[in-house]
Amino acid sequence: MSEATMTGDASTREPADKPALNLRWIGLGLLPLLLLVVVLVIIVATDGGLGERTAPPIEVLNVERVMLPEPNEIKVSVVNDGPDAITIAQVLVDDAYWNFFLSGDNTLGRLESTTITIPYPWVEGEAHAIAIISSTGVVFDAEVPVAIASPQSNWATVARFALIGTYVGVIPVALGLLWYPFMRRLGQGSLRFILALTVGLLVFLAVDMWEEAREFALEAPAAFDAPLLVPVVALLTFMLLMTIAARSRGSHEGLPLAYRIALGIGLHNLGEGLAIGAAFALGEVALGVFLVVGFTLHNVTEGIGIAAPIVRERPALQHFAGLTLLAGGPAILGVWIGGFIFSPLWTTIFLAIGIGAIAQVVVEVWRIIARGAERSGKPMLNWATFGGVTAGIAIMYVTALLIAA
Repeated sequence: MSEATMTGDASTREPADKPALNLRWIGLGLLPLLLLVVVLVIIVATDGGLGERTAPPIEVLNVERVMLPEPNEIKVSVVNDGPDAITIAQVLVDDAYWNFFLSGDNTLGRLESTTITIPYPWVEGEAHAIAIISSTGVVFDAEVPVAIASPQSNWATVARFALIGTYVGVIPVALGLLWYPFMRRLGQGSLRFILALTVGLLVFLAVDMWEEAREFALEAPAAFDAPLLVPVVALLTFMLLMTIAARSRGSHEGLPLAYRIALGIGLHNLGEGLAIGAAFALGEVALGVFLVVGFTLHNVTEGIGIAAPIVRERPALQHFAGLTLLAGGPAILGVWIGGFIFSPLWTTIFLAIGIGAIAQVVVEVWRIIARGAERSGKPMLNWATFGGVTAGIAIMYVTALLIAA
């Protein structure tokens, strides 16, 4: 009886004590953060205790893009990539001082950006050297390798770029998916080979995206430490998708897996579209056309990888249209971004997300191979799986040579 009474007393006291304990617990958690804020304020206010700094400022100006929107106009987009403010004082074009206008104030704080407009009569087909001089005399160089008018933001150009993205992304993926009826007639051994081929294709795409992301990261402002974002964002994306997949029943194979493969490939095709759009924006038309041809051949095999998880199913026709648009459509968006606007930082982040998405899909496809091998009583690693992975990598490598040649 007394034990029951004690239990009842404890249960009645607990709600009264709980709020006080929670507030105290929250206060203990916030105290170190508040003290950290105080310390940081003191450091900034006193320049780290060193007093007034007599050394010259550290000036770093990142040139993001040079555009030629009009026959007698050059625009240069810049970002203050250093710890100190920069005042843009003078601009030289082809070793001659020239008038210029800024979209904002002449002085840029840390990570502030502006566009420098220079009324200069550039000559089509020729190279032009640009030098931006700060108030302290530091020179930052930019160049126009081949002068050609930048793409205009009109409906005609938007439509042309959309057509290019369709050639590069949508049509090749659709052609690859046409192998679906042929793949349905394959036996278990051949199907295992196709699944392993999918793994090889995706592994190559992930490695290729890693290299592309690292290249774009080096062009981003150094203050963002973009090269570090590549593995971090890729890992977080991989973990997020693995967590979602673990809580989603029936999504580890079949149509849901095909959609995730298409999403990963779509993020890869976004990067390809960016490269093509940037080539056209810089006036490298021959390179742009060559990239269109190379990427079109390169992307046909992606449809095989998307179709592999659904060969034992009969999806409705609209699903094939959805898979095609999801995998190929981002190429159109990439051409638009690369041709009209471009951000190395956001490009790096999108490519890193694609790496994580593809890595998660590779894990799930490999699980399908493992379950199939377990049901058949055969080893997971055999000549069929090894040959499939090798063939997938080899196909992507050979077609990539057509782009790099």
